[in-house]
Amino acid sequence: MPLLHGANLRLLLAGAAVAHLSSSPIARASPYAPPPPPLRLRAFASYSASQPPPPSSPSPSPSRALASAGSACDCEQGAKPAICTADELHYAPVPGTEWRLALWRYRPPPEAPKRNHPLMLLSGVATNAIGFDLSPGASFARHMSMQGFDTWIVELRGAGLSTRGSELAATSNKPDTSSNLGLEKNSTQKVNVVAPAKDMSTYEPQNSEVPVLPDRSMVETNTSEEPQLVTQLTNALEQLGVTFSGYVKDSQLKNITDSFFDRVTELVPDASLTSSLEEVADKIIGLIELPQTSAISDQISQLSQRLVKILGEGQQNVSPRLFGWQERLSATIEDFQKQLELIISYDWDFDHYLEEDVPAAIDYIKQQSATKDGKLLAIGHSMGGILLYAMVSKCGFEGADPELAAIVTLASSVDYTTSNSSLKMLVPLADPAEMLRVPAVPLGTLLSTTYPISSRAPYILSLLRSQISSKDMMDPELLSKLILNNFCTVPAKVLLQLTTAFRDGGLRNRTGTLFFKEHLRKIKVPVLALAGDEDLICPPEAVYETVKLIPKHLVTYKVFGQPEGPHYAHYDLVGGRKAIHEVYPCIIEFLSQHDKVSS
Repeated sequence: MPLLHGANLRLLLAGAAVAHLSSSPIARASPYAPPPPPLRLRAFASYSASQPPPPSSPSPSPSRALASAGSACDCEQGAKPAICTADELHYAPVPGTEWRLALWRYRPPPEAPKRNHPLMLLSGVATNAIGFDLSPGASFARHMSMQGFDTWIVELRGAGLSTRGSELAATSNKPDTSSNLGLEKNSTQKVNVVAPAKDMSTYEPQNSEVPVLPDRSMVETNTSEEPQLVTQLTNALEQLGVTFSGYVKDSQLKNITDSFFDRVTELVPDASLTSSLEEVADKIIGLIELPQTSAISDQISQLSQRLVKILGEGQQNVSPRLFGWQERLSATIEDFQKQLELIISYDWDFDHYLEEDVPAAIDYIKQQSATKDGKLLAIGHSMGGILLYAMVSKCGFEGADPELAAIVTLASSVDYTTSNSSLKMLVPLADPAEMLRVPAVPLGTLLSTTYPISSRAPYILSLLRSQISSKDMMDPELLSKLILNNFCTVPAKVLLQLTTAFRDGGLRNRTGTLFFKEHLRKIKVPVLALAGDEDLICPPEAVYETVKLIPKHLVTYKVFGQPEGPHYAHYDLVGGRKAIHEVYPCIIEFLSQHDKVSS
């Protein structure tokens, strides 16, 4: 089975980065936005969450009434967005941050078996809750609730309906007035929803191109714009200084800074001034790498003034002059600020999920669905399963209680070194300096925009089908819905940390001091690890590489798929047409066996 070549992947990421920077400086692509028309000229254009879907959209969004996924003023108090097909939508605060995680809750019906523990579902990297609830007839979350489990899907920071900002509005128990595609028609379940505050993600598209003034009759002798340029440049450099001190300690931002000053240098027509400009740039770079103080800020302001003055002097010494240099400098600074804002907006990694988001979700679920022993059951698909492995491993290392009665991992591993995973194509991109050039990958925008015209051969994205689902294992409409609605934007820092799973020692924490596979032997939580026979992303050998490290009396390992078929790819364990008859019963039996209250 052919895989995406590394060079092709780099082209995709480059296109995605261009799309993200040209559409909005800090906006993540709405994971539920409908795809644009197939022949739209702006190949990587994205729609503002506040805009209605285009009339020619081949797959209208089920949430037309949702103006912004995460805006209190866009939906009534007590009414959850139509895209949320759960019984209830909750928001769990993450202590010490502005993040509020969206939790989709599915309550078991009265006639269902009684269970002792709630069930938490964690999805994969750059995905939202849609993957666990594609439709009423293909909903893993709904199926588990019908089996008696109080089921919660957790959307991590940056995914789906999760939001950040000011304090959220108060809890409301008004009935759900929006369409609820996941509920039976005779359901009378009320909604328990906290409306999210205004999100940072709804910005109108902006053009980041540097303007070119064609009117050469204009002779620029007026320097009235220079004070504004100095202020604009000073603000950008001060923001860079804060980012240097708060984002990374090893000056990885130097690449983006060097690139900015290279573009500024191009605005100097007099070569004799280049050395003076470079001298000022070097001094600025030295200052922004220092802890920011008022004295440093004053020096940056003075150097910014000197830099603009050098550019202005350069225009007086040459003939013909460079027309529109002030506008060009202003546009260069704006583009620079967009890159900084993107980096700041997506400043989190895998450890943030592990140490902040998942614990916050567990605490909230326990408050809402009390258990006698204070534990949960948990299922993780792909990165969701990796998070569960990392969590129990970290607790084993620290001698702590993970507060989990049992876990199920679907297509997950903390060590891919022995497998031929298609994710190995990410390894050449794992250089921090290179990844910093694409601080966030807007996967949702890329897929929703290009999939309608590139899902068939010879386009390289046609290989997505085999990456996600085996032949004939998913209804084509549901597969399209999954690809078009399930993916979000992922920070480069998350990808950087996940690529350590392809190096000796396997996945590790951000400082490289904790190798998660080394402590799996210490865990005390029962594990069911499932793999798909045709999973190109997490092959069975990768799953087994983790399974073999867990105490044998605690782990159950099973590979789904038969030589003659059916076969299971990466997502088929959750949404494949055979999963409800083959995979789900295996999971339910395991969870039922361990759904006992510990003494």
